[in-house]
Amino acid sequence: MIKVQNLTRKFGSTLALRDLSFEVAEGCIVGFLGPNGAGKSTTMKILTGSLAPTGGHAGVAGHDVLDQPLAVRRLVGFMPENVVLYTDDTVTDFLRFVAELKGVDRDSRDAHIEELIRQCGLQDVRGKLVGNLSHGYTKRCGLAQALVGDPPVLILDEPTSGLDPHQIVEIRRLIRSFRGRRTVLISSHILSEIAATCDRVLILDRGRLVGEESPTEGFGARAGRRVRLSWDGQRPAVLAALRDVAGVAELQATDDGAEVHIAGDPSEARPLLAEAVLRAGGRLQQLQDRGPNLEEMFLSLTGVDRQAQREAAKADALDREPVNQPDNQFGNQPDNQPEERP
Repeated sequence: MIKVQNLTRKFGSTLALRDLSFEVAEGCIVGFLGPNGAGKSTTMKILTGSLAPTGGHAGVAGHDVLDQPLAVRRLVGFMPENVVLYTDDTVTDFLRFVAELKGVDRDSRDAHIEELIRQCGLQDVRGKLVGNLSHGYTKRCGLAQALVGDPPVLILDEPTSGLDPHQIVEIRRLIRSFRGRRTVLISSHILSEIAATCDRVLILDRGRLVGEESPTEGFGARAGRRVRLSWDGQRPAVLAALRDVAGVAELQATDDGAEVHIAGDPSEARPLLAEAVLRAGGRLQQLQDRGPNLEEMFLSLTGVDRQAQREAAKADALDREPVNQPDNQFGNQPDNQPEERP
């Protein structure tokens, strides 16, 4: 559904995207992770037609973002991190205006808006001016406008930032309900949210894709695994025996045993670890896998030195520029501005 090939974007002398390539299958929910300045928002703006690439190709459902920008915008609902909304409308009137711009059928428009207000938890503020909403409700309103017209693709930049825990749970539940029905690309710095919501994770670092896997399985298999052991008796002798097991890259003693980092195949190393405990005179109590979590993998894949962090900070200032023209969010042509509203 989403295909990016050799995508490059320059801001002056700063290279924000470097030959970036990835694909997102139809109906999948994919997390987009990376440190500040990694190029996440830049990529999302290119995919929504808000920013032109310097080189490479990006497409949605077979439509190129440069050659067929209007076709792409009709398919994509976009929620930028810095949501730009019309502040002088009530929530209901604003969503109705967006529905008009997106060409939602007049006969079903009101029912569609009512469903979006319910889904995004806007019932209590539907009559309030958008400009008077709290940050959390502004984010919800931004998500609602992205959902107007039932687009098959959603691109959400930090959709839960600034929300309270209850709101985060509600938005997470809503996004997960799209699985199999919509293709969703989510950018977030909240690693636990990505792990709980997404089918796959794409990790960017300095404009390049450095990791692409399942948040719970693939990364652990790629980087080796950790195994936690506990036993009774012969503590020094067992620790020494475990260090000598083939495939053990690192061993750290714990209060009741040890945690072992296996560099090779875990299925081959586990029996050898159990045998080493018994041979050294210990009585094995527990042998449990402990794969690296998403945070550990994120840090290991995006480790940068100080100079690289300074370069990333420069790119981040450009990467996070808000989309200031609301019409680009709603899918109409840039040169066909909506009439000014009273």
